[in-house]
Amino acid sequence: MKSSYTHSPIDQHFHADQTPLPNERGQDVPVEVIRQSWPCQWPRFDEANRDALERTRLLGHQSAWLESVTSGLDHSAYLLKTVVDGRLEGLLPLILVQGPIFGRFLVSLPYLNTGGVWARTTNIAQELIDEACKLADELDVKYLELRHETPIVHGKFNFERNDKVHMRLALPETDEELNRSFKSKLRSQIRKSNEHNLTVQFGGAELIDDFYSVFAHNMRDLGTPVFAKKLFQCIIKQFEGNAEFGVVRRDGRAIASGLLVHRLGCTEVPSASCLREFNRTNANMLMYRNLLRRAIEKGSHTFDFGRSSEGSGTYKFKAQWGAKPHPACWQYYVRKGDPNDMRADVGSKQKLVQVWQRLPVWLTKLIGPSIVRGIP
Repeated sequence: MKSSYTHSPIDQHFHADQTPLPNERGQDVPVEVIRQSWPCQWPRFDEANRDALERTRLLGHQSAWLESVTSGLDHSAYLLKTVVDGRLEGLLPLILVQGPIFGRFLVSLPYLNTGGVWARTTNIAQELIDEACKLADELDVKYLELRHETPIVHGKFNFERNDKVHMRLALPETDEELNRSFKSKLRSQIRKSNEHNLTVQFGGAELIDDFYSVFAHNMRDLGTPVFAKKLFQCIIKQFEGNAEFGVVRRDGRAIASGLLVHRLGCTEVPSASCLREFNRTNANMLMYRNLLRRAIEKGSHTFDFGRSSEGSGTYKFKAQWGAKPHPACWQYYVRKGDPNDMRADVGSKQKLVQVWQRLPVWLTKLIGPSIVRGIP
């Protein structure tokens, strides 16, 4: 199975069968793949590894993300790593997504747009994927899903998705430079928000109710089950000051909000929403303008707007700020069924979306989290 779109349960050890890598003294050293159940000790990253993670955009490879998603969504997780001559050479975090409706999946990483294999060599990447496929077989999941950006050739991969792209903006050093890069139409839209008595506030746990009220309302309007508030509480706690909420208010009421995570020179926005009834105020424009300013204040060189389908409305919204598309190649080892069945835009799901849009928000907050935690 291939998508038609093409763009650019125990801890164990095993030794690779392939040719060992040489160590600094020229001696052959076996590649060891270690599987551990989470929680476990997070591997130590030296500066070269950190640079590699940043270059390869694998910002999900952080203990704070693994702990946030497992605790916030009540999932179990595994950590696969390769160690060569005592040095970390590869890493693959995996989360077991399961629920009573859709079944079981092994994903790196749910909720996030990134994940998958980080490895110094193709050989190590292959070994990590081999072990991930073994784990998928043992857990009897429908499929293994690895959220890569650069595809990896592997014999077990039998499906991939390339229908979306990451939208990222390279940030200048100052907010003034950023402002000068905007086209006049964009600056005009931002200025119009000043006509509606809007204010912007940044903060942590004290703003979670304001954030969640907007987020849950918007998810209902989109016809999508909402994540539990616990997920966002865990993110704020685990990132210890590197995660925060930005909230836009009108006459004291929260009408737009976003979650920001600042790490490894990049600011991500995993979740952001605006109440539709206030679209005319340009609250969303004001929010993103301030999110970008905040990213520069935090010393980020990249702003990650998240994924979008090329040519879609969200794609055009992000592109107007100067964001450029970057490939997203999600690769799968499918054991049962069809990954397309989980897409919300599949015809059979549209009726469910329409029903959900008619539910009261309070009810979606009550039943939504138990549903969405089972969706990879």
